[in-house]
Amino acid sequence: MGSCLSGASSAPSFPLDTNHYYESYQYSRVSNMEMRLHRIPSRIFLNGSTPVASLFCKQGRKGINQDAMLLWENFCLMKDSVLCGVFDGHGPFGHVVAKKVRDSLPLKLMDEWNLSGGHHCSTLKESFLKASKSMDRELSLHHRKDAYASGTTAVTLLKKGYELVIANVGDSRAVLGTKDPNGSLIALQLTTDLKPNLPREAERIRLCKGRVFAHDNESGVARVWLPNVDSPGLAMARAFGDFCLKDFGLISVPDISYHRLSEQDQFVVLATDGVWDVLSNKQVVDIVASAPRSSAAKVLVESAVQAWRTKLPTSNPDDCSAVCLFFHSHTNTTPDTNIVGGEEGTRESHCKTKQKHQ
Repeated sequence: MGSCLSGASSAPSFPLDTNHYYESYQYSRVSNMEMRLHRIPSRIFLNGSTPVASLFCKQGRKGINQDAMLLWENFCLMKDSVLCGVFDGHGPFGHVVAKKVRDSLPLKLMDEWNLSGGHHCSTLKESFLKASKSMDRELSLHHRKDAYASGTTAVTLLKKGYELVIANVGDSRAVLGTKDPNGSLIALQLTTDLKPNLPREAERIRLCKGRVFAHDNESGVARVWLPNVDSPGLAMARAFGDFCLKDFGLISVPDISYHRLSEQDQFVVLATDGVWDVLSNKQVVDIVASAPRSSAAKVLVESAVQAWRTKLPTSNPDDCSAVCLFFHSHTNTTPDTNIVGGEEGTRESHCKTKQKHQ
């Protein structure tokens, strides 16, 4: 949240057209399908844990919580596959867009991967690219009013066996906790924060007549602006939604990265920028490594909230969300089925773990 600066982020009004009733029907149909998704035992989107992962989200003080997160074990009905992701919404309807992408993007990825002719990691890049394109198209066709001046980041990771494939849109981040040759825990960043001041991103935006600059009172925070108006001031170069900027260099094409797991790799952390704004990669992996597995994400988020108070005492804390996925078996782990805020507890997945890696 908080990635749009200017007030032009108020979504404009649109006249009612002949597609209204069709869109309402489509929205209702998709919503019913996604409600069924929430009942899948191996799919978790609320605070909690399983034997191999923990998730936690805490609202900041900037308004409605616009973060979303997901853990889906047995993805595509495969025991050796796990999909997880975090989504950081921005703009007046960022919370709507973030949840929509959380629910729909995995389904589109599943469809594309099933059509690829085999569930191989070699086909995942193309599947992620096609699913992301389809996701933004759906937002444009059926949710354009919500997503015209609002959008979301998405960092999603699919683990199949020993392979990790990560798709990144925006400035949420994935960091690996691994051991160096001396056995010391180190942090390895798996994604690039796709900020507007990255040379390749800035060049694309400027070629499309968008503008990239930082306001004097926000030194170092580059933002994307319309050609002739100082709005909306988006602090990332890629996002789902934000159609007011899609003709001016903003894209939703994910940056894809790969990693093959080794004995030294311990866990991966996906988190929104509310965490990374106040904690370094090394601090994050140290916090997760020292916490009980079932509460690792909660401990991390609470540490970030405390860091906001000490490092940025005059700023309102951002929403903070984290998903921690562990690779090695842990026989003493007990799933945490308590949900903050009185929500119903999460359900433990039936996904089995491998001896060395999940």
